Amino acid sequence: MNDTPDMPPLSRRRLLIRQWGAILWPSFVAAGLASMVFFAFVDPLRLRDITFPQHAISREMGYTLGFFMFWAVTAAASAVTWYLLRPLRRDDDELPLG
Repeated sequence: MNDTPDMPPLSRRRLLIRQWGAILWPSFVAAGLASMVFFAFVDPLRLRDITFPQHAISREMGYTLGFFMFWAVTAAASAVTWYLLRPLRRDDDELPLG
């Protein structure tokens, strides 16, 4: 990850923080945008009446639950993208295809 020889290699903890940040920060921004677009057209109280009429959920709680739902979905998508784009180990390079 570090291309310059004069810089020390990243510690495992810093690398893990960087990886989680690369997953959680873009998904946070995407969840915020998705929440704004979704709740511009959908009222949380009407959605509650359709899905869970027996539960007393306020409008603010509906916005909160919606945001965290969008954040979980976009974080899962970012994590799958990170997993698919990670470099292969050196010993896997010599495996035959098929």
